[in-house]
Amino acid sequence: MDKTELFNKVKAIIAEKLAIDEDSIRLDSYFMKDLKADSMDILDLVSGFEEEFDITIPDEKGRTFETVGQAVDFLATLI
Repeated sequence: MDKTELFNKVKAIIAEKLAIDEDSIRLDSYFMKDLKADSMDILDLVSGFEEEFDITIPDEKGRTFETVGQAVDFLATLI
């Protein structure tokens, strides 16, 4: 899976979990500042990523994602 495809899947998960438009999500979007996610939303997103890609993300790592790009880059290392 290339990064564009990965980003598109991540965008779909974020849009669904946060109930926002996919077009508002960019790689440089900050989860909290730009997408208005709170810490519980971040945990829900990490859970969504784990389910979609059949992976496990350590809790301490999932809490460090500040931008969508950081999450995509990390996911790319696991897939």
